Amino acid sequence: MINAKDNTHTSIIERMAGYKPPRTLQSWLLGRPLSTADASHQTIGKVVGLAVFASDALSSTAYATQEILVILAAAGAAAFGMVFPISIAIVVLLAIVAASYEQTIHAYPDGGGAYIVARDNLGEFPALIAGAALLTDYILTVSVSIASGVAQIVSAFPALYDYRVILSVVFILFIMMMNLRGVKESGTAFAIPTYFFVLMMFVTVGIGLYRVFVTNSLGTVINPPPLETTHVVTAITPFLLLHAFSSGTAALTGIEAISNGITAFKEPRSKNAGITLIWMAVILSSFFLGISYLAREIGAVPSESETVISQLARTAFDGRGVFYLMLITATTVILIMAANTAFADFPRLGALVAKDGFLPRQLTSRGSRLVFSRGIVTLAAIASIILIIFKASVTRLIPLYAIGVFLSFSLSQGGMALRWHKIGKLKPGEEKQERGSTLRFVKDWRLKMLINGFGALCTSVVMMVFAVTKFHDGAWIVLILIPSLVAGFWMIHRHYRNLAKRLSLENAGVIPPHATRHRVIMPVSGVHQGTLAALRYARMLSDDVTAVHVAIEPADAEKVRQKWETWGQGVRLVMLDSPYRLFLEPLLEYISEVLQRRQHGETITIVVPEFVAESRLAGALHMNTADLLRSQLKRQRGIVIINVPYHVDEGDEL
Repeated sequence: MINAKDNTHTSIIERMAGYKPPRTLQSWLLGRPLSTADASHQTIGKVVGLAVFASDALSSTAYATQEILVILAAAGAAAFGMVFPISIAIVVLLAIVAASYEQTIHAYPDGGGAYIVARDNLGEFPALIAGAALLTDYILTVSVSIASGVAQIVSAFPALYDYRVILSVVFILFIMMMNLRGVKESGTAFAIPTYFFVLMMFVTVGIGLYRVFVTNSLGTVINPPPLETTHVVTAITPFLLLHAFSSGTAALTGIEAISNGITAFKEPRSKNAGITLIWMAVILSSFFLGISYLAREIGAVPSESETVISQLARTAFDGRGVFYLMLITATTVILIMAANTAFADFPRLGALVAKDGFLPRQLTSRGSRLVFSRGIVTLAAIASIILIIFKASVTRLIPLYAIGVFLSFSLSQGGMALRWHKIGKLKPGEEKQERGSTLRFVKDWRLKMLINGFGALCTSVVMMVFAVTKFHDGAWIVLILIPSLVAGFWMIHRHYRNLAKRLSLENAGVIPPHATRHRVIMPVSGVHQGTLAALRYARMLSDDVTAVHVAIEPADAEKVRQKWETWGQGVRLVMLDSPYRLFLEPLLEYISEVLQRRQHGETITIVVPEFVAESRLAGALHMNTADLLRSQLKRQRGIVIINVPYHVDEGDEL
C-alpha cells in the first residue's frame, strides 16, 4: 500500500470512523456524547471554577465552628468563649496553606496537587501516601458534606431525622448523575446555588455583626438545644484546646482542590486557578471568623438536633421566617454541593494514579461526556456505604476526615520546598525538565522555599495533634486505612509491571515459524441446525474433531446417538455417562485428560455451538453453556475457545 501523504510504502491504513452513538436512555439522562475534539470547549472560567472547586471549602463554614464547640463543651458552656481565638489561629494556618498552594498552582500547571508534587520531588512512596490520603479525603468529603447538608434539613424539619441516611444516599446519586453530565455543565448548574449561599451567609453574618456593634440588639439564642457531651473535664486544659483546634481545622478541607483540577480551567490556566484560590481563601476566612464570633455572642450550643448555623440564623432573623429558611436552604445546598468538589477531583487524581500503574487502568478512560465516569461511580458507591455505616452522623465522621488532608498538605508543601531548593542550584536562564513540570531559575526561590517549608512544618504539627487528639474518636481507622491503600497500590503496580515484562517485545527478536496442529473438541447437547453449523466450522479447522455429549438422561442420550449417526458426517462422538446428573464437571474432566496427552505443537480448540436469541427475554429461557465453558477454561494454558453463534429470530422460534 502507498501512503498518500509521502508516497511511501506502508501496511497501516488510517481512516475516520463514521459511527456516531445513537440516542439512548443514557444520552437522555447524561446528555449527548461529546467527541474528543470538544475537550477544549469543556473548560471553565473563574466564576464557575469557584462553584466547582471551592464549594467544599466554603461549605466547611457550616460545621467547622460547631465542631470546635463540640470539643469545648466537655469543659462546660464557660469554655465556649475560646471558640473565636481558636478560629483566629485556624485562619492564620489557612492563610499559610493557601499561599503555599498558590505557588504550587503556578509550578504545576497540569494539576495533580500533592500526588504529582510528592512524586517529582520526594519519590514514589511518598507520592502514594499523598495519593492514598487525598483519595480517602475525597471519599470522606462526600460523606461529611452530604451528612452535614442533611443535618441542616433535619434542623428545619425534625420529623425527617429517621430518614437522614436515605436522604443522604439519594443526594449522592443526584450529584453523581450531574457530574456524569460533564464538568462544564455540572459547574454551570451549581454556580447559582453557590453564589446564593455566599450572598445569604454575607447577609446573615452582616446583620448579626450589625446588631452586635451598632444596635446592641442581637441577644442570645432562644430555647437552645440541650448541651450534649460524652466527655467531661473540670478545667480548660491545653489538650482540650488542641483537641478543639484540630476539630476546627476541618475548615481547611478543600483548599487543595483547585491545585488538583487546574486542567479544568480556561487558559491561562494557572492564573485563573490562582485567582480563584485567593477568592476562596478570603471568603472562607471571613465567614468562618464571623460565624465563630457570633456563635460566642449568642451562646450557641453544639447539638445533633439543631446546628449552630440554624441557631445563629433564627437569632439574627428573630425566628424561623423567610430569611431563616433561605439561609438553611442555601446552607443545605452548598453542603450537598461540596461533594461536587470531590466528584471533580477524585476521578482526576484516580486517573493520574492509574496512569502510573497503581490503580486499575480502567480509571484512565473518559466516558461519553469527557469525564472519568468510572471514578465518579466508584466515589459515589464508597461514600454511600460509609454514610450507611456511620448513620450519616457528622460528629462521627469528622474524626476520620482531616488527618488525610493534613498529611497530603505536609507532603505537598515539603515537596515544593525541595523543588525550590533544586531551582536554587540552577543558573539564571537554565531550565531542567522533570516528569511533571519544568524547573526554571527564579530570583526569590529562597522566599518561596521558606513559605512552603513553614507551611509543611505547620501542617505536620497539626496532623500530629489531630492524630493524637482524635485517635480514640476514630482517627485510628484512617491511620490503618492509608497504609492499607498504599499496600494495595503496590500490589496493583507489581501486577502491571510483571505483566508488561512478560508481554514486552524488547527481547522477543524474530518469532520463529511454528507449525500448529488443532485438535478440536465440540460439546454437543443436542443435534440440530446450530450443532451442524458448529461442526462445519470445526472441520474447517482440523480433520481431528471429537464431539462430546454428556449423557444425563438415557432417553435423551439415545436420541442424540441416533441423530448423530445420520447427521454427524462420520465425526466420532464420545458419550460421557454422568450418573450424578452433572454436565460441566464430566466435560471439564474429559478436556483435562485430553490436554494432558496432547502432543508437542498441538493446540486444543474447543468449538462451542452458542444459541443467540433475538431478545434478552428469549435468551433467559436457555442455558448459556458457552459462557459457562469459557469462564472455566479461559485460565487453562494451551486451550483456544471458539463460540459459533447460531441466530434464531422470533419467526423461527414460533
